[in-house]
Amino acid sequence: MTEEKEWDFMKLTTLCYIEQAGKYLMMHRIRKENDVNEGKWIGVGGHLEKGECPEECLIREVKEETGLYLKQYQFRGVITFFSEGYEEECIFLYTADSYEGDGEHLPVCKEGVLKWIDKEKIKNLELWEGDRIFLRLLEENSPFFSLKLCYKGDILVETLLNGRPYNLSES
Repeated sequence: MTEEKEWDFMKLTTLCYIEQAGKYLMMHRIRKENDVNEGKWIGVGGHLEKGECPEECLIREVKEETGLYLKQYQFRGVITFFSEGYEEECIFLYTADSYEGDGEHLPVCKEGVLKWIDKEKIKNLELWEGDRIFLRLLEENSPFFSLKLCYKGDILVETLLNGRPYNLSES
């Protein structure tokens, strides 16, 4: 008899950075209660529902949060996120550059404020330190990667890139 493995110890989510004219669509997380991302700027996405694959979740969450339907997207990496006091999370990271819908008149999102931000200005926003690392990897067009991010509060205390220690001064 084989033992079944349960994934209920870690939530599964998607995260997408939609690109348009040198900008990413970012969400300022200021509207959701008990939000690990409160006050931070992040991409769009959310939790996988039972029976969904990551791509189904990606398309559904982007549509729910932005009103946009993704036509083209790329799976860029997997991020494992650990932070004291919050559920462990496995994040499927995507970028997208083609969608249907009105990208200029975005709906009001219940989780935060949506805004197109110039890529070079994103570094000036309130971001998780680990987001700065994977955003740099995306900009460098790095091949598919696995990134482990461990936090104590808002302080990044451990980072592994593709299973190896990552020097934070490299970012």
